[in-house]
Amino acid sequence: MKRIKIILGIISVIVLVFFATGSFIKETNYTVQIQINKPIAQVFDAFTTIENKKQWIPELKSVEVVNENIGKTGSEYQLMIQNQDQKMLISEKIMAYVPNKKVTLFHNAENMLKTNDYVFSESNGLTNITLQATCSSDSYLMSCLFPYFKGTFKNQDLSYLTNFKAFLEQ
Repeated sequence: MKRIKIILGIISVIVLVFFATGSFIKETNYTVQIQINKPIAQVFDAFTTIENKKQWIPELKSVEVVNENIGKTGSEYQLMIQNQDQKMLISEKIMAYVPNKKVTLFHNAENMLKTNDYVFSESNGLTNITLQATCSSDSYLMSCLFPYFKGTFKNQDLSYLTNFKAFLEQ
């Protein structure tokens, strides 16, 4: 009986810590960086051409233009992602667009709200892309989960940027 109380006590503490996470951590932030051996204008143009996304995001099956503005800022797209047998519709909005310097994308993927702030810089003919990502959710349960998946999110974004680098340098 004493062992059962101890086990239940441990489980209660774990559950309490899990649900407390959402109260203390409202968003998950991380940074990813990659260097590409191409000029900044070429990298930025390839990165911001919406049709190219299929080349470096393997789960992306289709892109539909919802609203495309002349200055790019405010443009909206619907992305169809298929991972194994699960399909997900993600809305993407360009929040900021400064040619050859910065592009900020906001993604709404059901319960995941993600802002990707890509900053482009050039040094000695090499282009650096720095991603500053922020994940949050309208769902309290998802807010509790995100901090525990920070490494997974970071690795996925690094994988996409690595794919983009391979696509561009081929």
